[in-house]
Amino acid sequence: MLRLNHRSDGKEMSETVPDTMRASVLIEPGTLVVEERPVPRPDRDEVLVKVSSVGVCGSDVHYFQEGRIGDFVVDAPLVLGHEAAGRIVAVGADVPESRIGRRVSVEPQHPSATSPQTLSGRYNLCPHMRFFATPPVDGAFAEYVTIQSHFAFDVPDSISDDAAALMEPLSVGIAAARKAGITAGSRVLIAGAGPIGILAAQAARAFGATEILVSDLDENRRAQSREYGATSILDPRTDDIAGLGLDVDVFLECSGATPAVLSGLAALGPGGRMVLIGMGADEVSLPIPVIQNRELVVTGVFRYANTWPTAIDLVRTGRVDLDSMVTGHHDLDHVAEALIESTRPAVLKTIVSPGL
Repeated sequence: MLRLNHRSDGKEMSETVPDTMRASVLIEPGTLVVEERPVPRPDRDEVLVKVSSVGVCGSDVHYFQEGRIGDFVVDAPLVLGHEAAGRIVAVGADVPESRIGRRVSVEPQHPSATSPQTLSGRYNLCPHMRFFATPPVDGAFAEYVTIQSHFAFDVPDSISDDAAALMEPLSVGIAAARKAGITAGSRVLIAGAGPIGILAAQAARAFGATEILVSDLDENRRAQSREYGATSILDPRTDDIAGLGLDVDVFLECSGATPAVLSGLAALGPGGRMVLIGMGADEVSLPIPVIQNRELVVTGVFRYANTWPTAIDLVRTGRVDLDSMVTGHHDLDHVAEALIESTRPAVLKTIVSPGL
């Protein structure tokens, strides 16, 4: 059955919402199929979003190639994709109908409303979290998704669908910048110039960092980082990062490489902060006397919390550029190609557009 929707101004729209939709489904590592599935129905506090853009994340690639990330194992068919944007086409009973027709960026989390972590404001650490594209929760490589209404953030028309989707990885950079205490005049070292490293550099610049050093093994990625905030670039194969006497205030580790973790830690000045962002080895031996004697802070970020309004404002005001990071678009029939393409060094962000 088709349902007629209304715009936020009350006028009828010609578009209807079907009962079924197309979704790209991971059946087993390396195998994706497009299935016809029921369109999800929003719960009382949810909205139904017609998906326009979904960014491809490294976690999607890991699930596609290996079927797992750490303890998260794909043991049943799973829809990947969690960097999503679209337009609200239906609402649950407790959501104002005026939201229908709004363009939104989706924060792909559904924490428990009553867990101690949620009540303290750290809902990203909620032990009962249901997160898009994390087994067993389906993601956004589909034509429609539902999300709690307060996690569907309105975006102005000046922000593209692609940029609205990339608020999600930008939020990782914002969360890291906050955790690191980056402020006006901060000197920041970033290891890894992939998509998250580039977004961390942009966030650091927006937060006031005046010196941003970016290290990466790939020459093209190092050069590319200059366009997004890097004031200096370093080649870890030829530059002795640990021995240069950098004494930076902040080290953002975005590569997951153990040598990068250790050299970046050594590059911190007294009272410096290291924030672990990249996923690397399960265990790394750290120099405890260095941490103690310099009173270093070593911490990590797990996703994000309360970042979307800041992300939207940074993009709206031009302090962060997301659109130029997009290097390709694919439809639901070519998600595998999008995942493979995203692993190439020259590629920053590949977008899946379900409506193509």
